[in-house]
Amino acid sequence: MGQKNERGAVAVEMALLLPVLLLLLLGIMEFGRAYNAQVTLTNAAREGVRVMAITTVQADARTAATNAMSTLNPTATNPTFAFTFATTPASSPSPTTCAAGRQVSMTISYSLSSLTGIAGPFSMTGRGVMQCGG
Repeated sequence: MGQKNERGAVAVEMALLLPVLLLLLLGIMEFGRAYNAQVTLTNAAREGVRVMAITTVQADARTAATNAMSTLNPTATNPTFAFTFATTPASSPSPTTCAAGRQVSMTISYSLSSLTGIAGPFSMTGRGVMQCGG
């Protein structure tokens, strides 16, 4: 007799829990994708700043960083690259070239689109710093 009264209970429970489980699954997917993109951006910035520190050519550094972040499809999203040069101790005005004894940093700004469309695009940055001259 008890089984007749419980007909459809499993369907109701599934209808209540399925949206929560789907949101949890989609959240895990979004977080994993964003984390992977952040690691890729950081590695691309390190590669770009390494090339800049060795060759002192910004175009080559941008190309190296773009190649290193090829899994993010950089041609479609048009990332921005910024170089900063510094001396220790800080001098004024700040230097604009990579000479021995200076530090160069490269920052890559990137907009990661949402996988699900629930959240807007994520603004991400990757940064690398290296001593000029190798």
